[in-house]
Amino acid sequence: MSRAAVEPGAESEYLHTVKELARLSESRGRRLWLFRAASGAGRFLECSESASPDEHRTAALDPEEARLEGRLRLLAHYEPGAWELWEEVRF
Repeated sequence: MSRAAVEPGAESEYLHTVKELARLSESRGRRLWLFRAASGAGRFLECSESASPDEHRTAALDPEEARLEGRLRLLAHYEPGAWELWEEVRF
């Protein structure tokens, strides 16, 4: 999960970019959800899911995914540690 802050003027392009990345992710067996803070104010939470760390959206990139990920990093500010990978604890 990554917290992202997006300036109002960049929000439309940010949303479009996340939507395209989510579409590509789903075709590769991964999921990407996006949540907006209830207060609005350009605050988002990106949640990425994959079967393994090697298949995560930041690890298994084709050229189009790499382009979209790079675009996201220009459109949004990510908090320190935003790219820390969390793994499910299964019981």
